[in-house]
Amino acid sequence: MTASLVGTGTLARLAVRRDRVLLPVGILGITIFAVSSAKATLALYPTVASMDAGIKTIFASPSAVALYGPISDPTDPDALAVVKTTMFGAVLLAIFGYAVVRRHTRSEEEDGRFELVGAGVVGRRAPLTAAVAVATAAVLATCLLTGLGYAAIGMDVAGSLAAAAGWAATGLAFVGLAAVAAQLASTARGCAGLTMGALGVLFLLRAIADAGTGVPGWLGWVSPVGWTSKAEAFGADRSWVVLLGVGLLAVCLLAAFALLQRRDLGAGLLPARRGRANAGATLAGPVGLAWRLGRSSTIGWTVGMLVGGLVIGSLAKSAMDMFADPAIADLLRKMGGGVGLLSDVYLSTELGFIAIIAAAYGVTTVLRWRAEETQGHTELVLATADSRTRYAASHLLVALLGTAALVFALGLGTVLADASGGGTLGGAGRVLPAALIRLPAVWGCVGVAVAAIGWFPRWTAAIGWGALAFFLVVGEFGGVFGMPQWLMDLAPFTHVPRMPVEAFAWPPTIALTAVAAGLCIVGVLGFRRRDIG
Repeated sequence: MTASLVGTGTLARLAVRRDRVLLPVGILGITIFAVSSAKATLALYPTVASMDAGIKTIFASPSAVALYGPISDPTDPDALAVVKTTMFGAVLLAIFGYAVVRRHTRSEEEDGRFELVGAGVVGRRAPLTAAVAVATAAVLATCLLTGLGYAAIGMDVAGSLAAAAGWAATGLAFVGLAAVAAQLASTARGCAGLTMGALGVLFLLRAIADAGTGVPGWLGWVSPVGWTSKAEAFGADRSWVVLLGVGLLAVCLLAAFALLQRRDLGAGLLPARRGRANAGATLAGPVGLAWRLGRSSTIGWTVGMLVGGLVIGSLAKSAMDMFADPAIADLLRKMGGGVGLLSDVYLSTELGFIAIIAAAYGVTTVLRWRAEETQGHTELVLATADSRTRYAASHLLVALLGTAALVFALGLGTVLADASGGGTLGGAGRVLPAALIRLPAVWGCVGVAVAAIGWFPRWTAAIGWGALAFFLVVGEFGGVFGMPQWLMDLAPFTHVPRMPVEAFAWPPTIALTAVAAGLCIVGVLGFRRRDIG
């Protein structure tokens, strides 16, 4: 056992050094998002008396409870301050932990680096153990900083610790699940499919348990995603739920070790699925190849955005009851921009916030382009008659059209759900344009990642995700936190006409599209000039 772990410390230090940008950005990004959101909510409700019954109306809706989870104590401002970020933050933390594990296990193995590492004095289990250790440390650091951040802004200490413990339970569980998926899958994409599929199923199970009627109470405890809400931060304060995460992580790690001993290096226990015999026509060019590589994820993201639109539309009617509180109305106007019907402000705010997810899809598509390069696949494609420009344009086309499909699905879902609830938001003629107007800003985020892959390829992930996090905080919350206008102007989402609150305007739309196009062109030119790899 000891011999199989030789070199774990060295590999862990190497992983930290390689992720010296990714880890701080992930840890601080999630922490700042959670704490700043809680602080903004507390500013609206500094006392129990200031909490109007209207804010509870929206969370009485099964759709809202399914999305955010239940409020642990409706009479406590601290519980209200974290309810909208508890579940969302837990999902982000789960993805963060999984990404670190996959990067230093299956991705390294697929790139062939494990063969070089294995040629040294390194135990069989050392790489997996190092990856799990780094991911675990990152998850716990995020939870600890978030808990301390809650306490620092005046929230109850016990509740802050319970919130951190709930996050840790979910995050640690998915570190373990990712470790198992890395042994089962034979590719990094397969590992992503298994882990993200599990996350989706477990989130759905948790949503059914929280929002369903007549559902057994124990069902919510089956899903690790549900452990976050079971912590009941600022309510019952069950900090001990972190032990569930620790226990599942330990079980999964032992299972991963056992699976590791039963497979060959570079292979997974689940064989890669063979392609169709007649698939050659779809792979005749770089565009077909780029689509084939991203087909499954694009379909999954599109379905997710459609569901997000359904949630926005289904909550529209109940959300109107919440706006009786002048503080909430003022907050939405600050985030949505301008003045007008509160239904329009609600639509503008929610569509603008969820459109960030489409930009995240665009960044992941560009990173897939980068992964193809680091794995040596790009050189094989360019050895044919295809030019670099055509190859780059194929990946860029998938990213741009994919984000357009996601934004359209978001608007379509909102229209369908709103129509079934009485048409509070005004129908397709108002909702779809309000969604599609976000596309130039989304494309601007894609353009930043493309420019990075062209000129700073090794920093593509850090630049792409870092810029997106900056745009999210500054563009969506800048008005709430009173940030200077020049800083908010750096975010493309700041310049988007806030339809339907504001009228459509050509100048900012054309300008955003031109900037996005310019960034993409700069990135493609850089890709043409630099060395591959």
